[in-house]
Amino acid sequence: MADNRVVQGRMVTPESLAELVEGDDVMDAEPIRDAERDCPACGGNVLAVGYMPSVLEFVTGYKCQDCDWSETDRE
Repeated sequence: MADNRVVQGRMVTPESLAELVEGDDVMDAEPIRDAERDCPACGGNVLAVGYMPSVLEFVTGYKCQDCDWSETDRE
């Protein structure tokens, strides 16, 4: 089963999606899943990916498939 998804016209892996959200390299990423919510910026489909930006941190990132919007669940 392929974990790759299309985001803004480009095929992304879980790692590359996490790097788009984080803006930096990540250590590890879980499979991409649907966030089951709409983008607040454009109304498009939002994907979620859990990832580790460092050894001590686990973050869930959210990214719109259609526009530049993204956010994380960091406090």
